Amino acid sequence: MPEVGQLAARVRSKNAGPFWLTVDVFCGTAPVFERLSRDLTTERVARAFAVEPSAIRRFDIEALHVIKFSLPRPAVQGSRGDRDMHGASWAALIAELEL
Repeated sequence: MPEVGQLAARVRSKNAGPFWLTVDVFCGTAPVFERLSRDLTTERVARAFAVEPSAIRRFDIEALHVIKFSLPRPAVQGSRGDRDMHGASWAALIAELEL
């Protein structure tokens, strides 16, 4: 079974303020966008991040072939418990998900 990162053109995560993270899945083409929109469910993403599905905000941007997930940071940015100040490592959790 392919991983998201093998299908998508790019998976990127970033800081979205001190309380939120954003993961962008750049699909590249309409067929990949359609498949990932269907198979990469919010519930699967929530399990990967160990959060409730209701905590995730999902945006499917068909015109750009992008799927965006925003979720609360597990620790406030820059706090003692923050292990990724820029939010860059979170993309790997999505890129490695098998479909």
